[in-house]
Amino acid sequence: MTERIRFGIVTDQILAWPTLVERWRYFESLGFDSVWDSDHFIQSSWSEYPNFEAWTVLAGLAALTERIRIGVLVSSNTFRHPALLAKQAVTVDHISNGRLELGLGAGWFEREHTMFGIHFPEPAERVGRFREAVAIVDQLLRNDETSFEGRYYQLRQARFRPRPIQQPRPPLVLAGHQPRMLRIAAEYADTWNSFGTVEEMRIRNQLLDEYCATIGRNPRTLLRSFYAGWSMKPSPLASVEAFHEVIGRYREAGVEEFLLDRAPSDDFSVLERIADDAIPSVRGGAA
Repeated sequence: MTERIRFGIVTDQILAWPTLVERWRYFESLGFDSVWDSDHFIQSSWSEYPNFEAWTVLAGLAALTERIRIGVLVSSNTFRHPALLAKQAVTVDHISNGRLELGLGAGWFEREHTMFGIHFPEPAERVGRFREAVAIVDQLLRNDETSFEGRYYQLRQARFRPRPIQQPRPPLVLAGHQPRMLRIAAEYADTWNSFGTVEEMRIRNQLLDEYCATIGRNPRTLLRSFYAGWSMKPSPLASVEAFHEVIGRYREAGVEEFLLDRAPSDDFSVLERIADDAIPSVRGGAA
């Protein structure tokens, strides 16, 4: 089997709208597989900057790009009822003509919730809500009608039209790091996304393999994705040499997709060298 290797760019929607459009079109022209925004009302690392809402921005950018796959890395389950998220997702899937990657996480940035008066449950409840939300989103996107009776969410013969462009539904990208979240990813995710050290990613990958085996799933059907934050040391976008060093180490831990976050900057010289030379070299070695 040919090894899969994918590369995406993660952006924060903190720039003026015309600049965001220009940047996303530029990343598409460089040949990246995907481009993502983030789901925050304020940025934990760039809180002094204005910040657009993630799904509204994604819908606009879906209409103004052509090839690149798009998504939110990742939607916070604490911000939206899962039925609303599913409706947003199917809308963007149509606007993008089937290019959506549907990212979802349990939510983590407590200060943001406090600022805006959004309930922020304890970890056990956030995971419980997340499991139910993932099940609901999965069912709504697959079925014409869904009923669901959970502890946190209930649906009564919920009719869901239009159907997604992507069948049976857009790919689910589930973010998580701890065993309970990994079990949910093993059950529902098309892609699992996480961050951390090489050893942390290796251990989580092994756990995912075990959880897949427990439920009879082929672990090769679950793509392993790594979020490389802009503050990562060394940053894979610092130089071509750093790119090869970081990608090589994490590939050995089982990572197949790299989502690269870049600090706000107008200098694209390293990114262009990576797109033109380093990524084709890595892809060639993976064949």
